[in-house]
Amino acid sequence: MELWFTEKQTPVFGITARIKQTYVTEQTDFQDLAMIETEEFGNMLVLDGMVMTTVKDEFVYHEMAAHPALNTHPDPKKVLVVGGGDGGVIREVIKHDTVEKAVLVEIDGKVIEYSKQYLPEIAGKLDEPNVEVLVNDGYMHIIEHKDEYDVIIVDSTEPVGPAAPLFERGFYQGIYEALKADGIFVAQTDNPWFKADLIQKVNKDVKEIFPIVHVYGCNIPTYPSGLWTFTMGSKTYDPLAVDETQISEMDTKYYSPRLHKAAFVLPKFVEDLTK
Repeated sequence: MELWFTEKQTPVFGITARIKQTYVTEQTDFQDLAMIETEEFGNMLVLDGMVMTTVKDEFVYHEMAAHPALNTHPDPKKVLVVGGGDGGVIREVIKHDTVEKAVLVEIDGKVIEYSKQYLPEIAGKLDEPNVEVLVNDGYMHIIEHKDEYDVIIVDSTEPVGPAAPLFERGFYQGIYEALKADGIFVAQTDNPWFKADLIQKVNKDVKEIFPIVHVYGCNIPTYPSGLWTFTMGSKTYDPLAVDETQISEMDTKYYSPRLHKAAFVLPKFVEDLTK
């Protein structure tokens, strides 16, 4: 008998993957968590029925969440990651030599625990000496830490459950205040096929707060539609003004100096959402 996991990405569309084995199914204090091994994508973290990350394609999301902002800021020393309990964004952040402190604030400690156990390729840098891991509410952490961070990366689930407040205008205003005078923030903003209204709303809200705002994209096969977006808000530095010849080559699989500006070239129907 074959076992398959299906994520219903909309009421009428989904993706499915054959399961080799199930490691964890647990209702945490915040969400339904599953850790499974799939035939095609290896170990997979699922929260509330949604694929969060897989061993095979995780590098795309984590590299693209971290490197565009960190290579736009000329000297990022203190970086905050909100959410991201799997540790993938933190792994990418500390590849930058300028980063002295990377802080992870994840509301659900079980995500961290099981990621360390079943996703060591992703979570393996959470115990590094320049990393601080806090099991706490990211929204409140932002409110309580003013003028502190050079870069803030919001690595949230979709805007449901505990992640819903992370897509509100008030949260972006809090991020602005938690950043230093030349700070940059990045948030994942879902996909343009099924969540066009979300991209429009976030873009509008962020433009009311930050003087420099850009949307960029990448391809992630296990995420809804495969086409994924991020929204960057910057107080001072424009990612399109970066001299790509000055970006150092790093140990990456998706992001590269040549891709830095190219990622901001959007299909027209996506670009239209940002106007």
